[in-house]
Amino acid sequence: MNASQTLETRYNEVRNRVGEACASAGRTTTSVILVAVTKHAEIDDIRELIELGHRDFGENRVQQLIQRASVVKEWTDRMSLLERTRAQRTSSEGDSAALGGSFDPDKPVRWHMIGSLQRNKARKVVEFCRLIHSVDSLRLAEELQIIANKRDKVIDVLVQVNCSGEEQKHGCPVPAAGVLAEQIDTMINVRVRGLMTMAAQTDNPEATHTTFRRCRELFEDIQSEGAGEGRFDLLSMGMSADYEIALQEGANIVRVGTSIFGERPETVEA
Repeated sequence: MNASQTLETRYNEVRNRVGEACASAGRTTTSVILVAVTKHAEIDDIRELIELGHRDFGENRVQQLIQRASVVKEWTDRMSLLERTRAQRTSSEGDSAALGGSFDPDKPVRWHMIGSLQRNKARKVVEFCRLIHSVDSLRLAEELQIIANKRDKVIDVLVQVNCSGEEQKHGCPVPAAGVLAEQIDTMINVRVRGLMTMAAQTDNPEATHTTFRRCRELFEDIQSEGAGEGRFDLLSMGMSADYEIALQEGANIVRVGTSIFGERPETVEA
C-alpha cells in the first residue's frame, strides 16, 4: 500500500476493486455493502468518508464504537441542521444554486458491531448498531432478546461461524450454525439475517476460497430451510487482505479497514 495516497484515493481504489470482483462474478456492486472498519481511523477520516458519501462503518471494540458513534452522531446532526437551514434559505431567496458540500442529511450513518461481543457489554452496543455481526452463542442471543424486549426494539444479527476451523477464532462450529439460527428465529425481537465468518491469514488463496465457499454453502443451506422468514439474506465475509475472494465466493458484506484508512500503529495499553 502506498502511504502517500489520500483517503479518497484509497477509498475509490477499494470501490473499484469491489466493482471488478463483482463483475467477474456476474454480480452488481449495488448488491454489496462495504463496511469501512474504523479500528485505526481518526475521527476526521470518518468525517471525510461520510462527506464522500459513505455510510456503513464497523468497529471491533464496544467502547470505541460507542465513543465514535456518539461523536459522529453529534457531527451529523449539526451538519443536517446546517444543510436544512441553508436549503430553506436558498428556497426562500429563490436561488436554485447548489448548496455546496456533499453531506446528505437524508442518508443516516449505519454502525456495525463486527468484533467479539460479551454479554455484559451487549446493552451498550444495541443503542448504536444497525447490525451485530458476531453472535456466536445462544446465551448472547438470549441476552440481546432481553435487551430488545425492554427497549421494544428489533435487533438484526448475523451468526458468526468458525469456517476456518482455527482454535483461536471466535464463532460457533459449522455443524451448530443452523441450530443456532433456528433458535434465534424463535425470538420475537432478534432477527437472524445471515452469517459472518473470517478466513485464516494465509498466502494460499485456495485455502481462503475454501473457507468462504464453505460459509456460502452453509448460508445457502440455512436459507433454503426458511430461516429468517425470507430475511436471511446477508453474508459477511472478507477483510482488506481477502475481500475480493470473498466477493467471488458470494459475500454481500465486506469489512475493509486498512485498505481504506491506511496503516495505523497499534496503541500500547498501559
